Amino acid sequence: MTDRLIIALAQLNPTLGAINANLARARAARADVADADLIMFPELFICGYPPEDLVLRPSFVEACRAAVEELAKDTATGPAVLIGLPWREGANLYNAVALLANGRIETLRYKFDLPNYGVFDEKRVFNSGPAPGPVSFKGVRIGVPICEDIWQEETCETLVETGAEILLVPNGSPFERNKDDMRLNLVVARVTETGLPMAYLNQVGGQDELVFDGASFVLNADRSLALQMPMFREEIAVTEWRRGADGWHCVPGEIEAIPEKEEETWKACVLGLRDYVLKNRFPGVVLGLSGGIDSAVVAAMAVDALGAEKVHCVMLPYAYTSRESLADAEECAKLLGVRYDVVPIKAPVEGFLEALKPMFHGSTPGVTEENLQSRARGVILMAISNKFGAMVLTTGNKSEMSVGYATLYGDMNGGYNPIKDVYKTEVYRLAAWRNARGRVIPERIITKAPSAELRENQTDQDSLPPYDVLDAMLEGLVENELPVAEIVRETGYDEALVKRVQHMLYVAEYKRRQAAPGVKITRRNFGRDRRYPITNGFRDGR
Repeated sequence: MTDRLIIALAQLNPTLGAINANLARARAARADVADADLIMFPELFICGYPPEDLVLRPSFVEACRAAVEELAKDTATGPAVLIGLPWREGANLYNAVALLANGRIETLRYKFDLPNYGVFDEKRVFNSGPAPGPVSFKGVRIGVPICEDIWQEETCETLVETGAEILLVPNGSPFERNKDDMRLNLVVARVTETGLPMAYLNQVGGQDELVFDGASFVLNADRSLALQMPMFREEIAVTEWRRGADGWHCVPGEIEAIPEKEEETWKACVLGLRDYVLKNRFPGVVLGLSGGIDSAVVAAMAVDALGAEKVHCVMLPYAYTSRESLADAEECAKLLGVRYDVVPIKAPVEGFLEALKPMFHGSTPGVTEENLQSRARGVILMAISNKFGAMVLTTGNKSEMSVGYATLYGDMNGGYNPIKDVYKTEVYRLAAWRNARGRVIPERIITKAPSAELRENQTDQDSLPPYDVLDAMLEGLVENELPVAEIVRETGYDEALVKRVQHMLYVAEYKRRQAAPGVKITRRNFGRDRRYPITNGFRDGR
């Protein structure tokens, strides 16, 4: 039995499915903390989280087990390891954590409470484990609840009743706005109920739509914050734990400042974009730089994520592109230091119009002809991507994606969208926040009226309510699932207008199903969180 433990918390960024690379990361991290007694890794670290249907492949589960068995051999000397992996036992497949010590897998614990809401559907691929008891390590009884296990009382109650002295929690908890406060309040509740200190270790990094923000921390039994690790950044924290008359406590360590509001949103978008590009081995990105706010913000995020040398911006002007937009796009590209090309689309657009002239004869020009401009731009950007390998970024915000103010196979073309879950009003706040840290977006881009510039003197408000009004309605319809009548009552907006926005929201579902993935920022992102049918005859009040 010992009265002192050195526990390393490895807040790291695995690549999903890259089992050998993740094993190498685990070995390197362990080597960096050779004097520790134990190093803990986040949930399912050996394969990455969430593995989704990959865990239904027997060869995948076998490769994860083989990697952990290799790592276990290393523990004949040096630090023991707590590491997550999918584990098959007979007919059951578990989300497991393994204690590696003395050159072998000493014991395993299985996740008991499987999440099945929002972005999670673990019940689809995993079996629930039995209520876990603590593991014994150097005479200390350590409870190892896994992520969702601490979101309800039952598992932690079982652990304290069976003699746990410390709670070490590996997590794969994805970012959403203000999630850090939610986690802290949750851990305070579990610590208060159990009277035990808790180390909350979270994954960091991007995985498709999800961003894991890290922000790991330790709370002592008196609910004092002993350690706060950074958000959106890898770090290994070495913590010292001592046994006293009142039980175990963690010696206070560094308390990192946690970003808030626009800063946390920006950093989440940047991390998600960076990891999507790098983990999928794209050499860089290309995007249309229109002189508008959305593409300027996305270009700035791309530079922050990848460096200017990996970002290629293209202006694709037509007859309705204003001189101001041409000047603003060029200035933005210069401020960002990116490659900038101008590819006029007059010839392809007029070629389409000429080809369709016999069929369109006698009809009135309208949205169809406008969308040809957007689709010509999409074709050109995809051709640049095909030729040089850079991934196309699409730049539509959540307000536009909500109501379908976007063109399929046009401005929706692309492999990833970092602002897909960011409402238009916040896009403006993000631009101002980023400029305050170094001007990269011309002021006129922020102050001028937004326009798709697909016809003469067009503005977005020709088709949509003002964005502050629209976003308030969407907050009710999308984020809170409020009925139209309640939104009208709370906001005072015209009922017919709210119903029109709801209708636009519902009929645009088919577009969203074909949209590029993008970083989850809000509680209800399109795709994983909000799964509406395409064919949908329901409207409030009918």
